[in-house]
This record gives sequence, C-alpha cells and structure tokens, in this order.
Amino acid sequence: MTTRFLSVRARRAALPVALCAGLATAVTACSSDPDEGTNGVGKLSAADIEGKARTAADGADAVHLSGTLVSKGGSYRIDMRLKENGATGTVTSKDTTFGLLRVGDELYLKAGAAFWTHRDDKGSGADSAAAGKLDDKYVKVPSGDPSYQELRGFTDKSALLKGMLALQGDLSKSGRSKVGEVRTVRVKAGEDGEGGTLDVSLQGTPYPLRFERAGGAGVLELGEWNQGFALNPPAKGAVVDYGRKLPRT
Repeated sequence: MTTRFLSVRARRAALPVALCAGLATAVTACSSDPDEGTNGVGKLSAADIEGKARTAADGADAVHLSGTLVSKGGSYRIDMRLKENGATGTVTSKDTTFGLLRVGDELYLKAGAAFWTHRDDKGSGADSAAAGKLDDKYVKVPSGDPSYQELRGFTDKSALLKGMLALQGDLSKSGRSKVGEVRTVRVKAGEDGEGGTLDVSLQGTPYPLRFERAGGAGVLELGEWNQGFALNPPAKGAVVDYGRKLPRT
C-alpha cells in the first residue's frame, strides 16, 4: 500500500468526522442559553423583573435621571442627579430653565433674570431691578411658600422614581434591547405598551435604565446608579433673598 493511497484514504475518513463536528457545533450554538453572561433576570416573569428593578432602584444611593415629561400643563425637560438627602440639576419648561439644589430640607432655586421678570396671572411683572440682582443667583425657597413642595418634588429621589416609573396595566415581556451599550430586557404594560415600557439592565444589578411613560407622557433615562456626587449648600455670597413669595413657574 503506497503512501499516497494511505493519505487519500485518511482524508476521506476525516471528512465525515469534520462534518459531524461542525453539525454538533451548530446544534450546540442554536440551543445555547440566550441569557448566558447576563444577570439572569431575563428568565423571570414580567412582574418579577419589574419588582427586581424597583428593589434595585430603591436600594441605590444615587442616580442620574434625565428626559422629557409631558403633562396637560406642557412639556418639561428634567436633568437631575438625586440622592436620598438631596439633589442638584435643572428643569426646563417652555423657554425657561431653572436650577434646583436641595440639601436636606433646604431648597434653592437658581435662574436668569427672565425667570424673575415673568408675568403672573394678573399681567404684572416682577421688579426688573430686583430681577437683575437675582440673575444667576441662588434663592432659598421658604418651606411655607406654595412653590416649595412643587419644586421639592423634582429633587425627591424616592417620590420621583415611584411616580415616574409607574407601569399601568397587565405586564408582559417585550423582548430584548439596549440602552447605550448595556443589554436590557423590556417589560411593557398593556397590549402595545400603552401603559408604559421599562428597560431593565441584563448586566450587573438589574437597574431600570429607560422608561417610556404611559400615554406618550415622556421618556426618561436613568444612569450613573450609585455613583456619588458632591452635594453642598451654595456659598453665602451666591445666595440672594427674594424677599417675598416666589413667582409661579
């Protein structure tokens, strides 16, 4: 038996072995776990995924929340970094943007002169000279002022997340997606997600990362979970006393 004959015979014998190996690899790939390398929450029911996300959010020390809120009164753009004991960030309503800073129960508002010279319901405007002094300065919001609770609501981590991440209706899973580079599982409320849609991280802690609010009432993104940030009251020279009830925003 020649060497050439043995070589050809060996190649023929190897061919079916290679085909079998390739077929086995393909079958294994097709049957592999789609949740491999994730935190496993994608295997849970929609209700359990939503519960895991809420628990993770409640247990976090800090979060960065940004996006658009739509209500009967108009549209708001919110960009806040939140902790249990306070927050800092901005809120934009129509053509007006103002900053908020809360440290404990002390709440400060910061805005440009145009904010302070707005016209109230009776058509009267704030004193323009006073507005110039308040321009880009912090104003401490009195706790008894009607605006205090409304503005504080934008800085309250627990209340804000509970109110804004509410799914309304029967829950079901709605496939997989991504928020940035992070893989997510989606939970929707209602048949077509009309009750809201929540993206929950499949990597690490199952934090909520994106929320489409019910009825087209805005889209919010949540990130920088548990990433600390400085939260200090403004320097005395940066605070001005408004001297009377704040204008309605």
